[in-house]
Amino acid sequence: MSEIDWAAIREESLSGFTLAALPPTMKLPALPHAVTLFVQKSNDPEATAQDLAKIVETDTGLTLELLRHVNSSFVGLRHKVAGVRQAISLLGQRQSKLFILTTGMQAAVQAKKSKLINQSGFWNASLQKAMFAKEVALLLKTDADLAFAGSLLQDYLLPVLTNELFDEYLNFIQTRDQQPSCIDEFERTSFGWDHPMGSAGL
Repeated sequence: MSEIDWAAIREESLSGFTLAALPPTMKLPALPHAVTLFVQKSNDPEATAQDLAKIVETDTGLTLELLRHVNSSFVGLRHKVAGVRQAISLLGQRQSKLFILTTGMQAAVQAKKSKLINQSGFWNASLQKAMFAKEVALLLKTDADLAFAGSLLQDYLLPVLTNELFDEYLNFIQTRDQQPSCIDEFERTSFGWDHPMGSAGL
């Protein structure tokens, strides 16, 4: 993999931006508790598949989604997996972490009912962008999993922001012929920041 200083790129992109610039009443989408614990534990080099499985098993929905995924035709196993520990061992900690985080983010975003955004279409578009970013990263021989997760996160705050600043975003939709072609440009002009900056600043 080529050496890219992602931390420096992030710092440069967020230069002068703080979360204080976002609406003060905005409540961030909350990841399920088990997802947060899993991500934290997976960063421990001493963590075992059994340690991680115990966390996932505290959340029935997460357990079902993980087993459904590992037994899907996408993974292509010959024999059905019945346990979480085995599923994590087969996927590997890195892929398991990516799947758990993606599933948790989807649940958090869909829990926030947007007045302007179709949640199903929004999530499908987010996944398509993330898969595209992963393919580009593979071509560039850099971290494909990081590219996938970063792309998936870039629109994370948009459903919440469109509720908090409903009138402004509605005006953007209703006057598209008078607005910048890109929603990011509209946000920077109107607010001094855009939603990917907010997501990156979390």
